[in-house]
Amino acid sequence: MKKYLIIALAFFALSACNRQQDLALKSADKDYILKVANEKFEKKKWKDALALYERLSNLVAGTDDAPNVVYNSAYANYYDKNYKLAGHQFKNFAVTFPQDPRTEEASYLSALCYYEGSMDYNLDQTSTELAINELQNFLNSYPNSDRAKNINELIDELTYKLEFKAYENAKQYYKMAEYKAATTSFENVLNDFPSTKLRTKIYDYILQSKYELAVNSQYQLKKDRIESALAFTKQIEKEMPGTDLSKTAVDLRGKLAKEKESFLELEKKVEARNKEIREKQKEAEAKINLEKEKESAEK
Repeated sequence: MKKYLIIALAFFALSACNRQQDLALKSADKDYILKVANEKFEKKKWKDALALYERLSNLVAGTDDAPNVVYNSAYANYYDKNYKLAGHQFKNFAVTFPQDPRTEEASYLSALCYYEGSMDYNLDQTSTELAINELQNFLNSYPNSDRAKNINELIDELTYKLEFKAYENAKQYYKMAEYKAATTSFENVLNDFPSTKLRTKIYDYILQSKYELAVNSQYQLKKDRIESALAFTKQIEKEMPGTDLSKTAVDLRGKLAKEKESFLELEKKVEARNKEIREKQKEAEAKINLEKEKESAEK
């Protein structure tokens, strides 16, 4: 019996709440709608609160209630994980009510919403770049804020997401054996993110790519690519002495040195062959010219 009584009371309470929500939505009484909206907000019924705050947007425009409606609406969207809309509302609050004591917090939450809206690294990173800009704008506006340290950590996290995406894109070229494109892409990652934590891995891929290019390159490009790969092995040994990558670089340098020796021998043979061909061409040209002169003399 007690169980049924509890269920009945819950049903009546729910019915009363729904009736109150319906009345507020249909009402033209600003104060009543605001009262119910704030109650829903306090009870963390975000969707109900948002429906009423939206109803109030025109009714409170230009009144003292406007800041609270905008602020609570932004918070409700934030808690309901509507980050894009919440970020826009918090930003609008900070711009519209610059003298309000909650302006800094609104600016911070606006930036935080953009951070929350950042997509996974393997998806389009426009939202991540936008989030970094918004977070940086907060730092520029409130450099002495207690939240600055947290903001810097968030920026570092988002920046790493961008560099990891660029790193993964470069890896795809390597996996497809597009070693020239891979080298260029990995070098671009280093240029765009000079403080990257992925430097060791990137150097490893560049080293392997340069080695593959040198060993498997066509004759006209082989010499320059061998020299480029050899130079990079020395760069790694200088920058990362004693590391496993440095040992790999030394090992590949030995293989590249043998490849260079073989190429130089081939180059001599090619030059000798080219010289022989040029001499034969000169002899043939001389013979043709002599026959022309003879024919001309006879005429």
